Amino acid sequence: MLRFLPGPIRGTMSLILYALNTLFWTPQIFVIAFLKFIIPVQGWRKSCNVILTGIANNWIAFNIFNLWLTNNIRWDVSGIEDLRRDEWYMVLSNHQSWVDILVLQKIFYHKIPFLKFFIKKELIWVPLLGLAWWALDFPFMKRYSAAFLKKYPHLKGKDMETTRKACEKFKTNPISIMNFVEGTRFTSEKHRKQESPYKNLLRPKAGGTAFVFQAMGEQIHQILDVTIAYPGGAKSIWDFHCAKVNEVTVRVKSYPVDKDLLGDYFSDQEYRKRVQTWLNTLWEEKDKQIEELHR
Repeated sequence: MLRFLPGPIRGTMSLILYALNTLFWTPQIFVIAFLKFIIPVQGWRKSCNVILTGIANNWIAFNIFNLWLTNNIRWDVSGIEDLRRDEWYMVLSNHQSWVDILVLQKIFYHKIPFLKFFIKKELIWVPLLGLAWWALDFPFMKRYSAAFLKKYPHLKGKDMETTRKACEKFKTNPISIMNFVEGTRFTSEKHRKQESPYKNLLRPKAGGTAFVFQAMGEQIHQILDVTIAYPGGAKSIWDFHCAKVNEVTVRVKSYPVDKDLLGDYFSDQEYRKRVQTWLNTLWEEKDKQIEELHR
């Protein structure tokens, strides 16, 4: 409908719509979160969780509508046909732009459970956002540094135990854990500084992925390996809103969680090497796939 407008005008209108959408749904999240907090009854909180997830999905639905309204993008997506909303997934993806988040929201909308990510437990005190993350059941993690454990060795393993207990609710509540494995967005400068062996990717960081395996390995049923490519190159979020992205290509591969991927990454050196090798192999295949998609 708005695709006839000049790019900058479309970009401005798109950002305004995103802001209005967020302002509309966020207060509702806070109200339900407050009611969930003050009434610590399991059945009540479960009902609140259903409402909160519905609000979050409505927020995403309007974001997707905004994409359609202001952009004319050709979506080339494969590998999402057999996904289920009642499964437990870990989503691993390359990361080139903030646009990736909108892309993932669109392709996985009503295909898998609402995407969440691990958050440091200290961030629960961040004004407004901490409450929203808690309300939406984002899993909070607690990690002790090596220096702290050296001073208090009796606490070794307590941080992981705390995280596991926090994740117990997901045994009956399907979840999708999102992880941008490179830890940051791809840029030529970062690629050069890292001396990355991959042409289109930064080096993968195994620690975050292994942490999820260690905390929730027995609950995660499938690994979704997501490859995002932008023919013509990735654009900034502003360029994206200004309709400078005409095509988005996404390939999704599903793998079961092999028992070899479960272990203690921070104490078991053999397991650490095994996970790093597995992730590097995955990244080699992803790099080749991006090369093919760019042809």
